[in-house]
Amino acid sequence: MFFSGVQPSGLAKLVLVKADTGDGLAYQLSGTEHIVGRTEGAILFPDDPLLSPRHANFYYKETKLFVNDEGSTNGVFIRIHAPARLESGAAFLVGEQLLQIEALAPDFGPQPDAEGTYFYASPKRASKMRLIQRLRGGDIGLIVRARGDGITLGREGNDVNFPDDPFISGRHAEVSIGADGAFTIVDQGSKNGTFVRIAGETQLLHGDYVFVGQQLFRVEIT
Repeated sequence: MFFSGVQPSGLAKLVLVKADTGDGLAYQLSGTEHIVGRTEGAILFPDDPLLSPRHANFYYKETKLFVNDEGSTNGVFIRIHAPARLESGAAFLVGEQLLQIEALAPDFGPQPDAEGTYFYASPKRASKMRLIQRLRGGDIGLIVRARGDGITLGREGNDVNFPDDPFISGRHAEVSIGADGAFTIVDQGSKNGTFVRIAGETQLLHGDYVFVGQQLFRVEIT
């Protein structure tokens, strides 16, 4: 179901954003719920292998628009427009990179095995957190242990660089850990934005961008 003309006041629509051609179809959200998926729902993308059969639901609560992950494999991501709080294990997108941040337990130094023998290995510096790159197929790519309280991400000149990713800005984002152990992610004015995977229902505002599977939507609310 798609719509590209004038819509009734108070309703929202999802505008499909295409990297090469600009805006695509606009899907009017005029019902009680609007399922996006590969085989189930009113907004279907049967050729998108990263979408689950029933992936996400867009719906209204007291005239406000919300989105909920319907138990999808790859999640629902929303572009942040202010510093966002992250829990340990949370996933986020910068460019084409799927990354995960994790808190690390205090390191008490080398410990012997049951026979009193110490394992030989390279020295391990103390760190409060680590960044994990998730590759296609579920494999793990690079793992970076933070030297301080933050990790900067971008194309060049950062703690972690992705020089071959055309969708990442020179200085794209930063993840930091506070005194309370909570994580904060900040977009550094990147061109293509930083997207955080949602947990539970999340309210959407006019101008928000939502990424599901290989589909990028812009939210427009009248």
